Amino acid sequence: MPSPENLLSDMPAATTEEQFLPLLERPGVRLERIVSHGQATPPGEWLSQPQEEWVLLLTGGAKLTLKGRPTLTLGPGDHVLIPAGQAHRVDWTQPNAPTVWLALHLG
Repeated sequence: MPSPENLLSDMPAATTEEQFLPLLERPGVRLERIVSHGQATPPGEWLSQPQEEWVLLLTGGAKLTLKGRPTLTLGPGDHVLIPAGQAHRVDWTQPNAPTVWLALHLG
């Protein structure tokens, strides 16, 4: 029987760059933990990907903008589905404590 693991233990020091930990990978599905510590998408840049991404904020805080929509302020428990091909950016993550995301990539 597998032992349980805790998403909030063994936190990396993500003070210089975001840290990504793959949790599960299957055809068409990738689940990962992302730890941010004050990082944001560089000014003027937008991210876009060919698959849907569902994100859940576990700890910390963030501001996320989907192009053409108002900026979303996220706190623990908030989740958003980013459609495939949707330009988006992380405008802010909490600078004084880790922001932990659970990201599910589909397709």
